[in-house]
Amino acid sequence: MNTKRIITWGSFIVIVGLIIWGMIAANNKAEREQAVVASPEEITEMDWVKGNATSTVILMEYSDFQCPACAIYFPLVERLFAESVGGFRFVYRHFPLSQHANAVPAAQATEVAGKQNKFWEMYEMIFTKQTDWENSKDAKTIFSGYAETLGLDMEKFVLDFDSKEIIDKINADQKSGLKVGVDSTPTFYLNGKKISPRDYEEFKKLINDAITTTDNS
Repeated sequence: MNTKRIITWGSFIVIVGLIIWGMIAANNKAEREQAVVASPEEITEMDWVKGNATSTVILMEYSDFQCPACAIYFPLVERLFAESVGGFRFVYRHFPLSQHANAVPAAQATEVAGKQNKFWEMYEMIFTKQTDWENSKDAKTIFSGYAETLGLDMEKFVLDFDSKEIIDKINADQKSGLKVGVDSTPTFYLNGKKISPRDYEEFKKLINDAITTTDNS
């Protein structure tokens, strides 16, 4: 009788232990998944933003100007502005990859142009002309040529190019990406949720669905 009780209680304890272990494991898994899908920080005055200023639909991209995939997605984002069912805001953040030697100088060129209210113009020029500078040993000179084309103050452009302010801005963007687990480019977030559109039609649907949902809420 005592032996049966011991076996019964022993089995009960094992079962309870397994249940507790399962709950702990599930909780840990949930925490890991939550960390993986963490949302980026809210838009700040330091961000580059374009689109419908009043829209609550926000598309955020962490990108590298030298990344071939980013150059492919660049015209898709531009097309979205023309073909989406309503306006949205687009936020661009730098995430230069270490294997791309000219990614940081490209980011610097856009930030310096931004100080003269020409960020998006330089952004477009650098992406559309990526093959002209991506393997250059003197990309800075090429970017200076783009700055002249855009009519920038060249003395100020050269002075600002390597400034701490510009480098700190690029580093801040990259750190915000690392904080939420960005490890490749382009990485997109739509209203704080990471998305991976495989083609333009899927991208457009995600944007339109978000706009429609927001309008009906």
